[in-house]
Amino acid sequence: MKKIMIIGSGGSGKSTLARRLGQRLGLPVFHLDAYMWKPDWILSTREEQSDIQSQLMTHTEWIIDGNYSGTMDVRIKEADTIIFLDISRRICLYQVVKRYLTNRNIVRPDMAEGCEEKMDKEFLSWVWNFPRNKRPALIKRLNELRDTKQIIILHSPQQIEKWLCHL
Repeated sequence: MKKIMIIGSGGSGKSTLARRLGQRLGLPVFHLDAYMWKPDWILSTREEQSDIQSQLMTHTEWIIDGNYSGTMDVRIKEADTIIFLDISRRICLYQVVKRYLTNRNIVRPDMAEGCEEKMDKEFLSWVWNFPRNKRPALIKRLNELRDTKQIIILHSPQQIEKWLCHL
């Protein structure tokens, strides 16, 4: 495990797992949210996102958390390990609300400068609909990659913790 991508719904714990895994394995961690957003929550263009990911792929080792499905194939091609946090929408929504209440009016370390913590209807809807709108295609893609990549699917915070302890 030298090039690890972590994907999953908002609130699934991608950034937390990336930080903990980075400490445990001594690998550099890159949070895509910190690279893809500009101040005041302006999303980078698709071209800028591709350039950013191309630059990140020049590193010999990495942990990258974030989805950004339009440029996910770049990471999939280079990754040796893909971790999918397949966490229930109830837990994800709870963690999103908790994160908002904890970090209201500040910029988290895994976010871009100028992007204070927020919670809006669009994001909550994305999290709620993730199991229906995003999960099936992710599962299909991961099943296609099982012969060439190490695929790890974790279904709960407890399972994440247990996996980390046995790593």
